[in-house]
Amino acid sequence: MQESEQVDIYDVVIVGGGPAGATAATDLAGKGLSVMLLERGGRIKPCGGAIPPIAIDEFNIPDSQIVARVKSARVVSPTQRHVDMPIDGGYVGMVDRKDFDEWLRQRAAVAGAQRETGTFMKLSRDDDDIAVVHFRRGRNRKELERVRARTVIGADGARSEVARQSIPEAKTIPYVAAYHEIIHSPESMAATGESAKEPHFDSKRCDIYYEGRLSPDFYAWVFPHGDTTSVGVGSAHKGFSLRSAVATLRDEAGLGGNHTVRREGAPIPLRPLSKWDNGKDVVLAGDAAGVVAPASGEGIYYAMLGGRLAAESVADCLATGNVKELSRARKRFMKAHGRVFWILGIMQKFWYSNDKRRERFVSMCGDPDVQHLTWQAYMYKRLVRAKPLAHVRIFFKDLAHLFGFVAP
Repeated sequence: MQESEQVDIYDVVIVGGGPAGATAATDLAGKGLSVMLLERGGRIKPCGGAIPPIAIDEFNIPDSQIVARVKSARVVSPTQRHVDMPIDGGYVGMVDRKDFDEWLRQRAAVAGAQRETGTFMKLSRDDDDIAVVHFRRGRNRKELERVRARTVIGADGARSEVARQSIPEAKTIPYVAAYHEIIHSPESMAATGESAKEPHFDSKRCDIYYEGRLSPDFYAWVFPHGDTTSVGVGSAHKGFSLRSAVATLRDEAGLGGNHTVRREGAPIPLRPLSKWDNGKDVVLAGDAAGVVAPASGEGIYYAMLGGRLAAESVADCLATGNVKELSRARKRFMKAHGRVFWILGIMQKFWYSNDKRRERFVSMCGDPDVQHLTWQAYMYKRLVRAKPLAHVRIFFKDLAHLFGFVAP
């Protein structure tokens, strides 16, 4: 129709400028496709900010974005017993999502993507059956803008509006609610005229609390970001006060008096959707597709990988005209990581269910075999097949803890 001819058309419109959307935009613009990256603006996702080495390597993340290098983790049980898990010869990078996400969007723009700040409203079709993306430009304007898109990538986070309008299952996916407070780190308090009050705080260690009073079904955390620190908690239990839990954790960790820089909250999906595309011209990525690791809540690496796989499937779809290419994003992701997600899901449901099991879980974390395999799986996203005896030992140790043969 005449109206559709007056509306700009892009090869790809990407809704959402977080790690998934910005990565997809960079890759697709780099292939010479016309890309619009629509980002709502003004929102920072609550996130511990951990970046494993494989993400730094695969996505060329520069040192300038790494605000801290974590060399160990400390897990804390319901009885306040702690187990330290050092990283042998490596580190986990930490980023601040406020700066990191914007850097990713700028990289996409340099690659050739057109950035737009606005709020996605709906998808429709023109007379040629081409997708029309309706959005409200800026943050306050009431009139709707429209662009046409040969393909659309929905990377607009958990409870994605693109997903809800395109994939029926997206309306029923379960979530964990996450909340954190970014505070001044103890080491940086001198610059603000305050004095450091927490001698146990370690700027190179992530602290993870498995305590039912802080989270009845997930965990709480203290993650250093250099000059700032993320103190947060997640839970899917309705009525559980995340803010109260964070206040309790801050007080007990000696961080109650540290200046609060900002507060953020958002839902985190509990499992990947069983379908990421509409079989026509829409594919999902990142939280919109549900790719947050169960048990750990890790999302940045999986979001960036999901964005890259979505970009590859879109590029192949546009090149061949075969809409089945869109389904390959999920197939490739699940082939590489589906088994780990399944294992982590079972682990979360069992070990996080009550404090008695949490106590045993923390005890298991002190085992050297468990620590080695955990860090290898987390940092490099692979199961360590070179040490089958270690897997056997862990299996029998796990059974011993499960049936209570080992004292917690």
